[in-house]
Amino acid sequence: QVQLVESGGGLVQPGGSLRLSCAASGSIFTMGWYRQAPGKERELVAFITSGGATNYADSVKGRFTISRDNAKNTVYLQMNSLKPEDTALYHCNAGYYLGGRYSPKYWGQGTQVTVSS
Repeated sequence: QVQLVESGGGLVQPGGSLRLSCAASGSIFTMGWYRQAPGKERELVAFITSGGATNYADSVKGRFTISRDNAKNTVYLQMNSLKPEDTALYHCNAGYYLGGRYSPKYWGQGTQVTVSS
């Protein structure tokens, strides 16, 4: 069983920055972040393969950067130029990238990001 422990959420003003971290136990997987805002569907924000290939949602391209430290089994999400619409519960996940599709298998508890003045 893979355990995922997230940290780094909080309250930030529009235009500000936050960095989320997620430490995973177990083997190296493709890792990513989903988010879900109240009343909205869950959205894939970004993922990164074990080899470092990345993919981003159009809504965060140019503002968010996903990275990982394989030695620490940790993935990071640097979020810049935050907007109120980025407010959501952000979940770290780990899974598999096969056939051009990311399929999460393990999920963290989530960390809240609130962007508000």
